[in-house]
Amino acid sequence: MLRNRVLLLIGGLLFLYACATVPVTGRSQLSLISNAELIPMASQQYNEVIRKGPLSRNAEQTAMIRRVGVNIQKAVEQYMADKNMSSQLSGFAWEFNLIDEPTVNAWCMPGGKVAFYTGILPICKDETGIAVVMGHEVAHAIANHGRERMSQQMVAQVGVQSLGALMGQNPTLGNELLMQAVGAGTGLGMLKFSRQHESEADRMGLIFMAMAGYDPNEAPKFWERMSSLSGGQEPPEFLSTHPSHETRVRDLQSWIPEAMQHYKK
Repeated sequence: MLRNRVLLLIGGLLFLYACATVPVTGRSQLSLISNAELIPMASQQYNEVIRKGPLSRNAEQTAMIRRVGVNIQKAVEQYMADKNMSSQLSGFAWEFNLIDEPTVNAWCMPGGKVAFYTGILPICKDETGIAVVMGHEVAHAIANHGRERMSQQMVAQVGVQSLGALMGQNPTLGNELLMQAVGAGTGLGMLKFSRQHESEADRMGLIFMAMAGYDPNEAPKFWERMSSLSGGQEPPEFLSTHPSHETRVRDLQSWIPEAMQHYKK
């Protein structure tokens, strides 16, 4: 009983002294790791993924991914400058690559390095659809979701310690935690946070794509196409790391008026 109280007290103190704030939403988040520590580690992992590839040889598709990526990058940098938050982009070294695999996925590492897979392009349909996904994935990095989730996993799996200590003791585990943090949670204890992160990235991504000149009204249509692809078959929302398609479309529609205030045609 006493031990549980001590752990709760330690947890409370950690939240008070190791927290950050998410841009746009203002939510407080756990942050036991600095971006100065995390971004070089993320860059190394990204380079390893890109090295294994294979990268797409389709010049037109690759150019479109990079064009949309740069547009979203500029929008993010403008947004952060407008909010006096440019310092939060310190260490970012943007990169956008298209991997030739049928996987329906895309992700962004802490530090702005993005990977798209050719398998998601038919669902994106066009450049605006790519902007929906790009804005969402970049939003994960801007919201420091990877850092937050890795902090949570460090507490849950290996106890409270610094990233440097973890990498010194078990670098393999440290790299695995990073990849999990960028991808999906692996246990029900993480799902609540992951769904929250997905919704947060949806809202932020709408703003970023609107600032980049892409119509945010297209975002719900992308997720409707994604729902059609799955044939309506998806796990119950409480067992999923993502909001259900129906919830996602409804939430996106409710955030469109906010995003339209930033829309630059």
